[in-house]
Amino acid sequence: MLISARNSFKGTVTKINTGAVNTEVIIEITPGVEVAAIITKSSADNLQLVEGGQAIAIVKASDVMVAV
Repeated sequence: MLISARNSFKGTVTKINTGAVNTEVIIEITPGVEVAAIITKSSADNLQLVEGGQAIAIVKASDVMVAV
């Protein structure tokens, strides 16, 4: 797989919350550090995501905001 995004994090799917249209996917990238993503239910089905399975969280954003 080739991709232009520079921020990719391999991890384990720890939780999948499937709704009527969208699915929330939680990926643990290191112990205690999780990334959450909302994707379409169709995409989740096509990726055959399962809890305990491996996945890659890919982050691509034109803006990143930081606050304290």
